[in-house]
Amino acid sequence: MSTFRRRAAALITSAAAVLTGALTWVAGAAPADAATGCAVTYRITNQWPGGFGADVTVTNLGDTISGWTLGWSFTSGQQISQAWNATVTQTGAAVTAGNVDYNRTIASNASVNFGFNGSWNSANPAPASFTLNGVTCTGGVTSTPSASPTRFPSPSPSPSPSSSPRPSPTPSPTPAPGRITVWLAGDSTVANSSGAPIVGWGRELGQYLTTGATVVNNAVGGRSIQTWLYESAVTDRMNSTGECTLSSTAYASRWQSMLDASTGMKAGDYLFIQFGINDGSPTCPRHVGAARYRELLTTMVRAAQQRGANPVLVTPVAALTCSGSTAVPNRGYVTDTFTVGTATGAPVIDLHKLSYTLYNSLHFCPFNGDYTSGPVGAFFADDHTHFEATGARQIAGLVATAVRDQRLGLGVYLR
Repeated sequence: MSTFRRRAAALITSAAAVLTGALTWVAGAAPADAATGCAVTYRITNQWPGGFGADVTVTNLGDTISGWTLGWSFTSGQQISQAWNATVTQTGAAVTAGNVDYNRTIASNASVNFGFNGSWNSANPAPASFTLNGVTCTGGVTSTPSASPTRFPSPSPSPSPSSSPRPSPTPSPTPAPGRITVWLAGDSTVANSSGAPIVGWGRELGQYLTTGATVVNNAVGGRSIQTWLYESAVTDRMNSTGECTLSSTAYASRWQSMLDASTGMKAGDYLFIQFGINDGSPTCPRHVGAARYRELLTTMVRAAQQRGANPVLVTPVAALTCSGSTAVPNRGYVTDTFTVGTATGAPVIDLHKLSYTLYNSLHFCPFNGDYTSGPVGAFFADDHTHFEATGARQIAGLVATAVRDQRLGLGVYLR
C-alpha cells in the first residue's frame, strides 16, 4: 500500500461549512508517480438539545485500501453513544472508527460511509481534522449541502431567535425539518388493521408526528419476520436444523419496494421493526428460531443503514397476562432484539417492558377475561393481544415518548 503524501492547501469557507453542518477534508494528490490522497466529509444530520446525529463519508483518492481506521478529536466534550457501519471507540476527546467486515476494502475513488449518535453540551463544532490509517487528511475545507440545513438549532451557545424562557417538553424547531418517511415493518399489533375492530399502533403513530414525517405502514397481520420478508416462499416444511425451508429466496414485494432506490428508503428516513410474536410458533411457516431471527433482523437493519436510513428496533409489544394483580412479561425474542441492536448500533425501544408497565399503571389486573366491557374491553379488541383504536393510540404514544426519551433523531419531528 502506497504511503499517503500531503500537500498544503488553503483553508476556505470554514464558517459557512460549520453553519451547514457539513465539512469536507481533502488530502491532495501527491506527484504523478504516486497519486494518493483521501477526503472526509463530516455532516451533522440532526441535532436536538443535548444530542446529535452525524454522518461521515471517507473517500479514497489513491490506491485500494484493505482495512481502514479513521481518527479525529472532539474539541467541546462531545461523546459518541452508538454507531453503525463502523466500530467506534472513544478515549477522552480522541475518537477512532474502524471498518467492519463488509466495508473493509475501499477501492480507488470509492467511498465508505458510517454514522453515529452522540451528546453535546454548550457547543457542537465539527472536528478540525481527520487521519486515515495514521496519515492526516489536510487541505481545503469546503461546504457541502446538509441533508436538512435547518433541521436543528445552531450548536453555538448564542440563543436561537425563536427561543423562549418557557420550558417546552416537545421543542418544535423553526423552520420545520426536511421531509422524511417513517417506514414500519411488523405484524398485526403494528399494522393499520387486521379486520375490525383490530387496530395496530402503527396506524396511530402519525398523530404524534409533524407533517414533515410521513408514516408508511407495511406491517402485515399474522407474519413472523421470515414470512414478512419472503411471504409464500416460506413452506410448511421444517428442515433438519429446525427452521422452515424456503422455496425461493426472492423477497416479498413490500420489502423489495422499500429497497428500491427511487421509491424506497432514502437517507434520513427511519425504519421501525417489530417482530417476535408469531415467530414463536412451533410449526411452519411462521416458526423462526432465535439464531435465524437475529440473522434476518440484522439483514433488515443493514439494508436500512446502507441506504442512509435509521433503523429502530422495537421489542414485541406485550399481551395482557396477569399474575394476580400484576401484568407480567410474556414475549420471546426480547434478548435477541437487544443483541442485534448492540451488534449493529441500531437503537432499541423496549416496547415489551413499556407496554406491560402501562397495563399495570392502568390497573388491568386482575382480569376476569371479559373483553367486551370495562377499561380492558376499551383497550383490547377480542383477545389479550390485539388493540382497539384507544389501546393502539396509547401504545403508539409509548413509542413516541421513547423516541423523545432516548433522544433519537426522529424526536425533532414529534409534535
